[in-house]
Amino acid sequence: MPPVSERRERERAHRHQMIIDSARELAETEGWEAVTTRRLAERVEYSQPVLYSHFHGKDAIVAAVALDGFAELAADLRGARQAAPAPGPALRAVCDAYLRFASERPALYQAMFVLPTDLRFASAETPAPLRACFDEFVACFDPGNERRELVAEVVWSALHGITVLSASGRIPAAWQEERVDLLVTRLARTP
Repeated sequence: MPPVSERRERERAHRHQMIIDSARELAETEGWEAVTTRRLAERVEYSQPVLYSHFHGKDAIVAAVALDGFAELAADLRGARQAAPAPGPALRAVCDAYLRFASERPALYQAMFVLPTDLRFASAETPAPLRACFDEFVACFDPGNERRELVAEVVWSALHGITVLSASGRIPAAWQEERVDLLVTRLARTP
């Protein structure tokens, strides 16, 4: 039988993930404004002090949901890239997977890219799931290309812009294929 401390740690990890999952479910059904520590405490059937023993407020919960989202997105991007036969088609597949992820999981996408968190991109503190997403974009370009990280940033930025502008109705969704075609055609072979 494992020591009591191991069991407690497993229970704490389970409770931690249950809070994250509940926050995500609540955000997906009612929006992030409905995610409060009071509502989460009711959903997970623990007191608010127990919630605060895991997270120091809503921003920390959003960041935890976002990290889960980045792990999911990285897996989606990796699968899309690996299924493509060459760099150009790989970039197109990664772009399509990114846009599909954003449209199918809008609340999760908000946590990852719109809501305030302390997650840092492009720094020594960048969490591994964020870096894994970026690496999938980078892997679409020739390893000999010294500017491939820069080009990957431009692609990711463009996709984020397309996502946010489409979701808000500021650009017509009907032209999305053409936008991605233009992006891939112009940047797939960037030196």
